[in-house]
Amino acid sequence: MKITRIGVIGAGIMGSGIAQVCAQAGYEVIIRDIEERFVEKGLQAIRDSLDRMVEKEKLVREEAEAVMGRIKGTIKLEDIAQSELIIEAVIEKKEPKRTLYQELESLCDPKVIIASNTSSLSITELASFSNRPNKFVGLHFFNPVPVMELVEIIRGLETSDETFNIVKEVVDNIGKVGIEINDSPGFAVNRILVPMLNEAAFALMEGIASREDIDNGMKLGCNHPIGPLALMDMIGLETILSVMESFYSEFGDPKYRPCPLLKQKVRAGHLGRKTGKGFYEYDIK
Repeated sequence: MKITRIGVIGAGIMGSGIAQVCAQAGYEVIIRDIEERFVEKGLQAIRDSLDRMVEKEKLVREEAEAVMGRIKGTIKLEDIAQSELIIEAVIEKKEPKRTLYQELESLCDPKVIIASNTSSLSITELASFSNRPNKFVGLHFFNPVPVMELVEIIRGLETSDETFNIVKEVVDNIGKVGIEINDSPGFAVNRILVPMLNEAAFALMEGIASREDIDNGMKLGCNHPIGPLALMDMIGLETILSVMESFYSEFGDPKYRPCPLLKQKVRAGHLGRKTGKGFYEYDIK
């Protein structure tokens, strides 16, 4: 099956980024969210991103306009039913995803491939919510999508080779590097990364070093572009906590116990850059 049209469900940071890179690669894209204001916010984020690329001379204005011309917004789920590939990028909770997949089953041709951009939920379990587990796959993009090169392509237990190969070709076409992952909590990157971030929170809580020295230590000693505490603030502390809690539940191993300081900050609503306060303070005016 040749993919020409891609539907993206969810117009947030990840969804809008996915829609942008797909349209830049020449695909016709329709992006859907539950309210017009969310759709317009996502489309504006794409416009702003393309404008920055024009300013940096990475794209000419005519190309940017052509990209926007290939993207349509909608609040109607049925509008994306004609897409050959649907990429879901909604809230990281099972029940909303279950409801969405069941709605898609009544709208989409059985040949349509469904991919989830989940960063931690089981692809095998999500696939079981649909009637097409062999045409279900994980496509885990990294933020910011237009910049980050990696996509984890996750096989569920029943993902077919044909499905995998089709989405691998799409990943190649949009200029990303796809790595093949077998379904496991956190997949590969977050399985390695998030416990390290959690350990940085423990180091701070236990007074081993200041937040600045922890971050500088990892930047200068391990050549990381950003320190772990600052990275958590950028990702969102509630996201990190959710992944750690998922690991702890799935593996039953105490090494995945979320740091109490991380839990405390989330309970206080200090989620990082988005709220103006996390491990650091930010001006969000």
